[in-house]
Amino acid sequence: MSETKQRKVRLPNFIEALLPILVMMGLMIYGLNFSNEVYYDAHMPLVVSIVVACIIGALCGHSFSDMLAGRIERLNATMEAILILCTVGLLVASFIMSGTIPALIYYGLDLLTPKLFLPVGCILCAIVATDLQAALAEGFNLNPLVLIPILVVIAACIIKLPGLVGIALSVGTGVLFAIVFQGVGSLADLFSMLHYGYSFETSNELATELLNRGGMDNTMWTINLILLAVAYGGALERCGCVETLFGGLKKHLHSVGSLILATLLTSLFCDATMCDQFLGIGVPAPLYEDKYDEMGLSRNMLSRTLEDCGTLWAVMFPWTGCGAYQMGVLGISPFQYFPFAFVNLLNPIYAAITAYMGRNIFWADGAYTNILGKTTMHKPAGAPEEAHARALKNLEALRAAGKAPIPTGKAAAKV
Repeated sequence: MSETKQRKVRLPNFIEALLPILVMMGLMIYGLNFSNEVYYDAHMPLVVSIVVACIIGALCGHSFSDMLAGRIERLNATMEAILILCTVGLLVASFIMSGTIPALIYYGLDLLTPKLFLPVGCILCAIVATDLQAALAEGFNLNPLVLIPILVVIAACIIKLPGLVGIALSVGTGVLFAIVFQGVGSLADLFSMLHYGYSFETSNELATELLNRGGMDNTMWTINLILLAVAYGGALERCGCVETLFGGLKKHLHSVGSLILATLLTSLFCDATMCDQFLGIGVPAPLYEDKYDEMGLSRNMLSRTLEDCGTLWAVMFPWTGCGAYQMGVLGISPFQYFPFAFVNLLNPIYAAITAYMGRNIFWADGAYTNILGKTTMHKPAGAPEEAHARALKNLEALRAAGKAPIPTGKAAAKV
C-alpha cells in the first residue's frame, strides 16, 4: 500500500487550526511593538508559522510531501502575479532613466498654479517648485516626447495585452528613450540601473528621494514576503485549518445579509491572518459559492463581495503582499494611511448594510435589485452551467415563497 493510503488523515481541532495563526499574529505584534525596532518585518514570523502549520499537518496525518505539495500548488496559482511584480522594478527604473517620471513631475508642477488650485498650489510652489524643477531640468532632457512611454502603458491596457507583455513593451520603450534622450550608451549602465535602481544625486533632497528608486533588487523584499505569505496560506489550507475554522459556519447562514457579512468577515480574516490578497479571495470563494447558488444569487454577487473586502483590505496590513508593496512605494506603514482610506474602510460596511436591507443585489437570472429596492432585468453573469441551473431553480422557489423580489415592468415578463 502507498504511504498516502497507510496514513489516516483527520481535520485539526479548533485549537490546532488556530495555533499557526496565533503564532504568526503574536510574533508580528512582538516585532512591531516590543522588539525595540531590532526586527519589525513579517518574513521571520511567517517562516516560523509555516513550520507550525506543517507540524499541525503532520499531527493530523499529512506527510511532508503532501504539505509541500499544498504550498507549491498555491505558489503556482500566484506565480504570474509574482513575475509581474518582478518586472515592475524594471519598469520603474526604465521610466526614471528615460526621463519619463522626471518629466511627469516637472510638467505636473507647472499645472499646480495658484490659479488652478490656490491653497495647494501656493504651498507647493512656494516650498518646492522653484528648486525641484531646476534639479530635474539639470539632470534630465525633459522634452515632452519622453512622456510617450506612459502612452505605451495606457495603450497596452486599452488593447488588453497580457500583463507581462504590456510591462515588457513599456520597459523596452523606457530603455530606448533612455538611450535616445538621456544619453545612456553603455549596456553595463543599463543593466545596472534595471537591476539595482536609478542613482540620482542632486542638492535638492526631494528630487534625490523621488528618483533613487526602481530596479529588480528593490522589489525582492516584497517578493520574498509574498512567497512566504502564499506558502503559509497553502500550508493552512492543506492541513485543514481553513475547513475547521470556517466549514461549520455555512449551516448558520439563512439570509442574503448574513451570507454577505460572513463572506466579508472571512475575507478580512484571511487578509489579516493568512497574509495575502489571493487567500482573502481564494479561501472564501470555494467555501461559500454553493450558498450563493442556494440563495439564488448570481456569481458576480460573490465576486463583488470578495472585492469589497478581500481586495480593498489587503493593502491595510503591512504583512500582506499588497501592504508591503504600498509600504515600499510610499515609504510609510499601512497603519499610517489606514484612517484616511475611506473607500477601503466604508465599502464593506456599505455592502453589508445594503445586503441586510435587500438592496444592491444581483440575482442568478440577471435581475438586479437597486439601492431603492426596484428590481430590473439585466444580462445574467457567467457561471458554471450546473451551478447556474441550480441557482436558477433555487431562485424560482424563493420567488414562489415570496422570499426573493420579482422584476417589475416589462422585465417581469421574462421571469
